[in-house]
Amino acid sequence: MALIKTENLTLSYENMTVIKELSFEVNAGDYLCIVGENGSGKSTLVKALLSLKKPVDGTITFDGMLRREIGYLPQQTNAQRDFPASVSEVVISGCLNSRGIRPFYSLRERRIAAENMERLGITELKKRSYRELSGGQQQRVLLARALCATKKLLLLDEPVSGLDPMVTTEMYELISRINKENVTVIMVTHDMTAALKYASHMLCMTEESHFFGTIDEFIASDAADFMKGGAVRG
Repeated sequence: MALIKTENLTLSYENMTVIKELSFEVNAGDYLCIVGENGSGKSTLVKALLSLKKPVDGTITFDGMLRREIGYLPQQTNAQRDFPASVSEVVISGCLNSRGIRPFYSLRERRIAAENMERLGITELKKRSYRELSGGQQQRVLLARALCATKKLLLLDEPVSGLDPMVTTEMYELISRINKENVTVIMVTHDMTAALKYASHMLCMTEESHFFGTIDEFIASDAADFMKGGAVRG
């Protein structure tokens, strides 16, 4: 079942077309990696999927889920890394969309937050200040927060940026495990090795063209040769 489908999607950035006539679909259980050149529109596409960017032309349709049910893990800024809140406060804030106008979180939402902290092995950190954590611990907290917002789809924008190799491997394994628990994953990455190892599908974006298909189809395509040529740097 297609959770997300784009047809002939055209997007602009600062009045310039950066994506033209892009069509792809993400089915339940898929792990899609989005790779490509800098300036090819990856970040603009993420904003469109989150309804933060309106298409110039074409459509994005959701089947069986609402856009607010996407769990999103963005790239962190330095200001966000210094956010003065406890781990439990950051995690449960992922329930904000479902909370609506209620002034307090429900027992159900507190339970969801506790379950996701346990799921990601950060329960013992729940009273710690987020700003005092290591980069890897912060990413686990943000991933738990994203999971509080969804049971269906995670959208991850460079989730291992700035992490050391050991922590990077741990994050990839966590994301893979979550995907195997029937959570669909869309991940923007520059890490081709990880994309080829973990993803089921690839969307490769350049300024001139797009490729979408399974990993096997990607490996056999001209797009794979282009990426091997060093067009993308992490």
